[in-house]
Amino acid sequence: MDSESINIFGGSGSQLLTKRICEHLRVEAGKGTIRRFSEGNIFVQVGENVRGHDVFLVQSTAHPVNDNFMEMLFWIDAFKRASAATVTVLIPYFSYAKGDKKDEPRVSIRARVCADAIESAGADRVVTMDIHAPQIQGFFRIPVDDLRALPIICNALRPLLVNRDAIVVSPDAGFTKRARMYADALGLSLAIGVKSRKEHNEDAEVYEIIGDVRGKTAILVDDFTISGGTLIDASKKLFERGAVSVLAAVTHGVFGTGARERLDASRLEKLIVTDTVELPPEYMPSKVEVVSVASLFADAIRRIHERKSLSVLFSTECVHDLPAPDHDTSQ
Repeated sequence: MDSESINIFGGSGSQLLTKRICEHLRVEAGKGTIRRFSEGNIFVQVGENVRGHDVFLVQSTAHPVNDNFMEMLFWIDAFKRASAATVTVLIPYFSYAKGDKKDEPRVSIRARVCADAIESAGADRVVTMDIHAPQIQGFFRIPVDDLRALPIICNALRPLLVNRDAIVVSPDAGFTKRARMYADALGLSLAIGVKSRKEHNEDAEVYEIIGDVRGKTAILVDDFTISGGTLIDASKKLFERGAVSVLAAVTHGVFGTGARERLDASRLEKLIVTDTVELPPEYMPSKVEVVSVASLFADAIRRIHERKSLSVLFSTECVHDLPAPDHDTSQ
């Protein structure tokens, strides 16, 4: 790959993932400065020449969500003012994707506001992963690529399923289509949870399981977890219905306050997450295994830079022709 005309920068929310992506591509991360002043202002400055270059910014909008989002906008503006040829924003975890509709009176469609802001700042393309509501791609007038963590997660699950009678479980009807993709990739059948959210908060109740899980290892799959409540509630219901063990796999392990204690105290055997969200070790539950999606984003960057199609990345069995890093990149 021509490293002379490509620049990859990492925002505050994705420093480690950016390092791993650059290792896969055999390039150095871009130089820049990020400052936070005492009153809360954020300052960014590009530290190298990007004139006429393809620039890629990696920035998840996890905690602190608003700081990371505003920093992203400032980076985009700085790159455009520095005469970058193109600016592609990689948002591994797009937090405000949960605000995709007006489902209550007098509320903001937050994802649309964010889409407008990203475009107005000057982004030419957005690449994200397992976005909560795929229709958000239509909120943008620029290209949006929603990558899938499924191949990486399934590779981590397969060794755990040897000599087990397993079944994939969607925690609710809304995730059924994507859960079916996991089931097909693993060659398993599918069960579906029935979930109810009585209030506008992070607590939901799984009160029924559709499908036969008796005597099986259940694999709960979802796009993200914050409190761990849905996974824990669903696992309880699965054990009540006769499951012998429960594994879980989610793309984005956000893990809010109290999630570590709740998950460690649960009967979940293991929870697999990706490195789209970077957390200090003290926030990470002991049952969590982190797998890296850096190769997926690296391949997307290479293909965009070389003006190649990204369609191969949406296969459930996609193969990357990138060299692996020389050392272990586990979180």
